[in-house]
Amino acid sequence: MCGRFTQRYTWAEVHAFLSVIGAPKNLRPRYNIAPTTEVDVVVDRGQGREVLSMRWGLVPVWWKKALKDVPSTFNARAETVSDKPMFRDAFRKRRCVIPASGFFEWTDAAGGKQPHYFSAADGAILAFAGLWDRWTDPASGEERLSCTIIVSGANDWMAPYHDRMPVLLAERDIDAWLAGEAGTEVLRPAEEATLRQWTVSRRVNRPGADDDDPVLIEPVEAEPPAAARLL
Repeated sequence: MCGRFTQRYTWAEVHAFLSVIGAPKNLRPRYNIAPTTEVDVVVDRGQGREVLSMRWGLVPVWWKKALKDVPSTFNARAETVSDKPMFRDAFRKRRCVIPASGFFEWTDAAGGKQPHYFSAADGAILAFAGLWDRWTDPASGEERLSCTIIVSGANDWMAPYHDRMPVLLAERDIDAWLAGEAGTEVLRPAEEATLRQWTVSRRVNRPGADDDDPVLIEPVEAEPPAAARLL
């Protein structure tokens, strides 16, 4: 599962990593992104890769009810993403990459849940495999873009913290993924040397305007994980 993550890169870094086009944008760093908020997403609609802002929580194009009635679609399981009605059309037609600086998971600890921060071992941007869609609100006529992050089973290194993890696309697979040429074979757990982790402040547990600053991802002292929280 991936229910909270960070995006704290510059336009130049995203451009160098994913070859996005368009005029440079001021990308606001975010340190505690929660579902249903807006996130940066990289898509290729036939004229080059671009960075768009989308709701995190996919709303399929065919959805006829109100936005508040959409179930939790911020994650899609790799094992079923090509078949589930909520995701299968986007899987066939609308792939994306969601750039990330890191993500959070929690373990049980004295006094409550202890957040851990996971980032690339070399400090690089992570490429989450994702899907996106375009939906029109039947009541207002407003168009909304939305996305989901695909998750796989955890690798052995990640398993003590959670039984799921976001799919981190290998650089060699990004082109084929965005073009719709790659299938579920690329939606596999990351190699164990890909990530590093450290414990962070429990302020992460309270997403909101007052809990979105660089201090959230600074290392703090904590006991080793006693038991993984499996969601």
